[in-house]
Amino acid sequence: MNIRIGFGYDVHRLEEGLPLVIGGMIIPHHKGGLGHSDADVLIHAIMDALLGAAGLRDIGVHFPDNDPSLKKIDSKILLSRTMELIKEQGYVISNVDATVCLEKPKISNYIPEMIRVLAMLLEVSETQVSVKATTNEGLGFVGNEQGITAYAVALLSK
Repeated sequence: MNIRIGFGYDVHRLEEGLPLVIGGMIIPHHKGGLGHSDADVLIHAIMDALLGAAGLRDIGVHFPDNDPSLKKIDSKILLSRTMELIKEQGYVISNVDATVCLEKPKISNYIPEMIRVLAMLLEVSETQVSVKATTNEGLGFVGNEQGITAYAVALLSK
């Protein structure tokens, strides 16, 4: 059996009046992520972890931010396309573990639905997807509510 692990990271600036999209969900808040797509840091970090584990480089190679067809695209579509790439390589997901770093708003109540959405897109059971949330304890750009980050690891098997 061929087992591979991948790590993903993403960051987006937070700005007033933009939608806050995390894990395929719109979270009510006065600030949202600035990005070429919908700025869903959680899905982007998961995509990078999957692509890395499969040896397929990163999200920017497959979905460049200068591609006008991807402007404001729903990241759930990008994750589905990433899954096609993973399956073409003969891999299946063993598990995904991710952490979102955000000072406000608190997102713990949304995590069960995020897991449901992600598991469906990843074509795995909900027990194979873990999403956690933390703050930066008021430190740095995340702590100052200027940005949001996410980290993810993915384990693939062939």
